[in-house]
Amino acid sequence: MRQDDSPWTDADGRVIDEDHRGLVYDIRTLIDRRRALGIFGGVALTSLLTACGVKTDADATAGAASPASGTPTPSASATAEASAPLDEVPDETGGPYPGDGSNGVNVLDDSGIVRTDIRSSFGSSTTVAQGVPLTIALTVRDATTGAALAGRGVYLWHCDRDGGYSLYSQGVEDENYLRGVQETDASGTVTFTSIYPACYSGRWPHIHFEVYDDVATAVASGPIVKTSQIALPDEANSAVYATSGYERSVDNAARVSLQSDNVFADDGGIHQIATMSGSVDDGFRAALTIGV
Repeated sequence: MRQDDSPWTDADGRVIDEDHRGLVYDIRTLIDRRRALGIFGGVALTSLLTACGVKTDADATAGAASPASGTPTPSASATAEASAPLDEVPDETGGPYPGDGSNGVNVLDDSGIVRTDIRSSFGSSTTVAQGVPLTIALTVRDATTGAALAGRGVYLWHCDRDGGYSLYSQGVEDENYLRGVQETDASGTVTFTSIYPACYSGRWPHIHFEVYDDVATAVASGPIVKTSQIALPDEANSAVYATSGYERSVDNAARVSLQSDNVFADDGGIHQIATMSGSVDDGFRAALTIGV
């Protein structure tokens, strides 16, 4: 409600008669704005008032510019959300095909492993893994504070369209595609260009990763900070597996669920399910923020 007896005016300063003040007047008269924000939701009511040509309290603060930079400053809530604590991602097995030296072959000390595009093999082979394009964005944050962890080393790997792992599976023992290491940027994020992995028998579609203190530690096969997996959501899986080349994945996916998967079963993968965007035609993007 208005706290004074000053006249109601429109955006041009003209006085509005009481009979023509409409919905905005009714809302402000019948419900205290703070209470209204709680009942209707701040975004919905603010949009309503703005559409009616009335400047809200939020307008005054959301667009406030920093005197030094002249650019809008983030709201306190946005800043708090960005630095809020988050659940630590569960530790998971690296599986039998890590390629990090813990189970036979070690690809981490090979020249060429630090890269963004992991679709092709490097070194003696240049074979390119075929499949629906997938961009993988993994953001690493401190679970206690929520702060972005820049400069960390991330090793990421997954199976190919046929469900095979390079370096290990029959027919691809001499390949090292779909494996790569990167350094997290200022936002704690690494982004890999890859292809959508298959669903092989007994496992929900997934991507493996290891987090290290830095890239130097990763390529030296040093201490691992976190080993875990990204779960890919069912809707995107179904769309991809309906395409040519993924025929084996259809039956495998029909026989497994997040609840029955031997890795994600404990909590249904709630801390590991990627947020997906894109399409089969344009390629998908899988994004996940993890706490370590």
